[in-house]
Amino acid sequence: QVQLVESGGGLVQAGGSLRLSCAASGLIGSSGAIGWFRQRPGKEREFVASIRWTGKNTYYSDSVKGRFTISRDNAKNTVYLQMNSLKPEDTAVYYCACRTYYLLSGDVGFNYWGQGTQVTVSS
Repeated sequence: QVQLVESGGGLVQAGGSLRLSCAASGLIGSSGAIGWFRQRPGKEREFVASIRWTGKNTYYSDSVKGRFTISRDNAKNTVYLQMNSLKPEDTAVYYCACRTYYLLSGDVGFNYWGQGTQVTVSS
């Protein structure tokens, strides 16, 4: 079992920054990954970014590439999502997710989910 707790959401003006944190507990496994997804109002949940639990591989959706950075601190079992140059269309509930096994793809197969944190970007 893996538990995930997100924090760091809030209200920010367009152009601003926020950093989300995902604290993980339980057995992730060295071949696993942690990802961030979001669900915008009236839309389906979508992939944002992910990082493998070991190694340097990161993956981003085209909509956030160059603005968001995912990183991890294995000692703290925490993954971060630094979000810069935020836009109103980034407004969403952001979910942390964990995949406890290896997949070549970076954006599918996540089997544990957090409760989500709201990010609101005002224009």
